[in-house]
Amino acid sequence: MDLSVQESDQGAQAIDQGALAMVMDSLDGDLRLAQMRQVHGCEVAVVSAPGWSTADALVTTHPGLALLVRSADCVPVLLSSAQGVIGAVHAGREGMALGVVPSIVDNMRLLGAQQISAWIGPHICGSCYEVPLDLQQRVGRLVPEAICTTRKGTSGLDLGAGVISQLHESGVEVEYVGGCTLEGADFHSFRRDGEMAGRQAGIIWLPKGDENDDQGWPG
Repeated sequence: MDLSVQESDQGAQAIDQGALAMVMDSLDGDLRLAQMRQVHGCEVAVVSAPGWSTADALVTTHPGLALLVRSADCVPVLLSSAQGVIGAVHAGREGMALGVVPSIVDNMRLLGAQQISAWIGPHICGSCYEVPLDLQQRVGRLVPEAICTTRKGTSGLDLGAGVISQLHESGVEVEYVGGCTLEGADFHSFRRDGEMAGRQAGIIWLPKGDENDDQGWPG
């Protein structure tokens, strides 16, 4: 299912409302949705109501408010805590290097989160993600764990390894859902499909009346 976002002539966010409604109805028809205009940065938005934020990470403590992150090759991360604080992150190459992952963990802890768990969704793997050597070195100076060699023997970046290292350094437990978006025919990939690429989505929420049961990877 494609849950991509496009900019309309009026600057509004144009999405396939039918596809999105189908996803939301399959989860919980009473959920409200918070979404991001993802800009490959490190901005974290703490939200309490549905709508759009220009950010690459969302945090909430409000039951019934679902957080949605879209991705193609970047790393989608969903985070939860026993203290009723949840988050969603779009960690691309630049966002990872800028520290969006440790930033969202810090924001969650400021809201009372203690034991935080993270789920890492499908993204392009290091064996496929070839980048110029100077780009690899620039990112590697900030996140050395992301440096890798592709299966072609060229310079690459392993975004998943970089994000996992940042989560571990922040004291977060990690579960790797896995899957390479470029190799997997069931996934959308910008590297593979270019401007025509769709987006998959990860959604996390605190159900009303139960602040400790959350997560989802539809889309």
